[in-house]
Amino acid sequence: MSRSSIEDAKLRLSHETGTIIKDWGGRLPIALIYPNSYYIGMSSLGIQAIYSIINSYPNAVCERVFWDKTDKGKPAPPLSVESRRPLTDFAVIAFSISYELDYFNVVQILKAGGIPLYAKDRNETHPLIIAGGPCITANPMPLAPFFDCLCIGEAEPILPSLLPVLSEDISEKRDNLLNALAKLPGIYVPQVSQTYPITRQYATKLDDFPVHSVVLTPDTELGDLYLIEVERGCSWGCRFCMVSTHFSPMRYRSLDSLIAQSREGLKFRKRLGLVGPAVPDHPKFEELLAGLQGLGADLSIASLRIKPLPTIALQEMAKGGARTIALAPEAGCQRLRQVIKKNISEDDILKAMSKVAEQPGIDQLKLYFMIGLPSETDEDIEEMVRLTLECKAVLDRKRAGIRITLSIAPFVPKAGTPFQWLPMEQLTTLQRRFNLLKRALIPKGITPKAESLAWSQVQGILARGDSRLAEALAETEEVSLSGWQKALDKCGLDADSYLYRKWGTDEELPWAVVDSGIKPGQLEGELGRAVG
Repeated sequence: MSRSSIEDAKLRLSHETGTIIKDWGGRLPIALIYPNSYYIGMSSLGIQAIYSIINSYPNAVCERVFWDKTDKGKPAPPLSVESRRPLTDFAVIAFSISYELDYFNVVQILKAGGIPLYAKDRNETHPLIIAGGPCITANPMPLAPFFDCLCIGEAEPILPSLLPVLSEDISEKRDNLLNALAKLPGIYVPQVSQTYPITRQYATKLDDFPVHSVVLTPDTELGDLYLIEVERGCSWGCRFCMVSTHFSPMRYRSLDSLIAQSREGLKFRKRLGLVGPAVPDHPKFEELLAGLQGLGADLSIASLRIKPLPTIALQEMAKGGARTIALAPEAGCQRLRQVIKKNISEDDILKAMSKVAEQPGIDQLKLYFMIGLPSETDEDIEEMVRLTLECKAVLDRKRAGIRITLSIAPFVPKAGTPFQWLPMEQLTTLQRRFNLLKRALIPKGITPKAESLAWSQVQGILARGDSRLAEALAETEEVSLSGWQKALDKCGLDADSYLYRKWGTDEELPWAVVDSGIKPGQLEGELGRAVG
């Protein structure tokens, strides 16, 4: 490692508060990997929670690893933040995976770490490679051949049974260890014959597992916030979203627990970030805000629904210095909002615009929309334009100077949702509809911005993929659209069969190895109510 790399690592550590440094003597060393940059990963509450839980065990030591680039734009060696050790020094390597496009980084990290990529090629002389996270819980299959075991569900109920087995049996022959792991609830071991499906595990009482910022650093996206998880799950049931299934049931933290965590967090940051899919849904939301007001906290709220949109939430965010409010109509017309089960009306949306305009200091509104939704037409894009201009008119009447930005995301069918059987829209259609938005709105001073439409297609392949995709991931020499297509061609895989075919509800899906906990027929029923 170069002198500059050493200095950069020391500087990063010097910026952190709460770093856990443990002696390795007699302990099980675990590398916790977020397969993206430090800047992005350090705002992940999931990483923070797992890091804290593992290090709470006396016989384990957990260090973080990220996938960063050097000043010259090349990938940096995957070394741990705490001790700068290589992956091969660890007994266990644990990935937390939240985004399908990070699958490419998983492959690169293992290759760069000098570890055989496929589980079948490793033995007890190599680290045990495990993974968890939302993508793994939804559909572990595209990555399954690379991993010794995969965690289906939430970390809190899985780690207490997993860590003792790892500590006691890590020196055993690999086959013996894998067989022991296969007996644990929520653990999928691809190389071992198990009883399928694997039941998703979840924490029944969130107060038993406080989740908040552990390591604080300014060198991250949300570096000025102390993050606190308020709730888990979502009761709204939007048909395109994984949260309602893979994080069910809906659970809230108690008011006392949240106030106690906030009091501790204010020792480190003046602003608290309240995290959850729909934070204002907390049954004691107003009491929570009143309690935080009493503590003198400034607030950021991760997710605001258009309905209900409590005025007090907007007031607290504006008081805390927020300049931008983000809301998600998702679709421009009532028909499509009914298709996706977004239970809001146009009147609800326009009333929300008025509430935003009433808050001094808020000078930007970000609206999230999706294109390529099931049954969408060009006329629906015209409706999105009309609704956006109606929103602008309301804001202008109330208070001049509030800018609107549109964030456009292509619909991607996700495993475990009512839309899991449906195809994506063709790329040419997505591009044409996005161009319709730009042509109509840019002259009005509103610039729509979109995720890469082409990369969304790659995401769609990986989201509904099977284990054959592992070979394509392994063969991707250059992480680019052309590199991925070459790998698919080399492996004889047809992207269109993953993307554009409507699957029958009687077909066995690649992720049938997972039991999400949703009753049989419920997703199919929701699909029928959406598209007939």
